[in-house]
Order: sequence, then structure tokens, then C-alpha cells
Amino acid sequence: MRPLRYSINVTLDGCCDHRAGIPDEELHRHAAESIARADALLFGRVTYQMMEDAWRAPWRPGTMPEWMEPFARTIDAAKKYVVSSSLDRVDWNAELVRGDLETSVRELKQQSGKGLFTGGVKLPMALAELGLIDEYEFVVHPRLVGHGPSLFAGLSKPLDLELVDRLEYGSGAVAMRYEPRR
Repeated sequence: MRPLRYSINVTLDGCCDHRAGIPDEELHRHAAESIARADALLFGRVTYQMMEDAWRAPWRPGTMPEWMEPFARTIDAAKKYVVSSSLDRVDWNAELVRGDLETSVRELKQQSGKGLFTGGVKLPMALAELGLIDEYEFVVHPRLVGHGPSLFAGLSKPLDLELVDRLEYGSGAVAMRYEPRR
């Protein structure tokens, strides 16, 4: 059974707007390594379209620092599953996931392999409610921004997590990995 891993960048005040973090080489390397630990990515429509706009090849020369290119190549090449009822089709190594979310994701998890990787806000909220996420990673940036979406607002019941790993980066960001207490 493949584990489903969730990762998100968040500021100290809880903002998970992708523009609020502090991008650097070390964090992009960590993200590329995390994605490479999975057989496929699982995105909702918004995250899929945002990632496609930012990371789909070909890239125009000079549009990103050279140190971002390994991450760009990793996410561009990854197999993707997209949960959406509004999209008619997807490409970019992607396949639409339709029907009952719990059944569909359980079927993906039942396949053999290294794992699935997800990010974003709305889809992970639904996956958490269904108890389908096996690992949570919060990359906390040392920044206060005073705005933006927050994580898991409206969760129907508390979800207790156990810290399993912690990495500190030169930027002051801290990546903390948790597993649900079962």
C-alpha cells in the first residue's frame, strides 16, 4: 500500500499562500526530494493549475534561478492525478480522478509503489477528514504576513499528530513531519 504524504509551506502566523514563503535553494532541493519519494502527485484543480503554470516545461531562459531547475524538472516529469469535477481534461502527465473521493484515493493507495504526494489546501482538508493522509509535513517559514488562507479551517474534529522528524534550514525555516496517532 502506498502512503499518502502531504506537504505545505506555511508562515508562523498560519498563512499558506504560496507567495508568502521565502524561496531558497535548500527548500527547493528538499521539495524536489520529497516529490521524488513518490510515484505520483495528487492535486486538486487549483493546485494543479497553479503548479502547471509555474513548472511545466519548456521554461523561458532567465525565468528562474538555476537552483530552481532541479525542482522544476522533478515536478514536470512526475505522474499527476487531478481531483476535479470542473475540468474536462488534463495533460502534463496527468489523469483526472472522478467519482467518490474516498474510493478513488483508496484505490490509488492500494497500488504498489513508493507513495503519493499531495499539497494545497482544499483537497488535503477533504483527505484529512477521510483519514487518508499518512504523513503531514509543515514547512514553517520565519515570517509573519498577516493575511492569506489558513490550513484546515473547519476541520470537523481534532486530528492528533505525532512528530516523527524535524529539519532546520539555513533560512530559519523548519520542516516538521508528523504521522496521525492511530
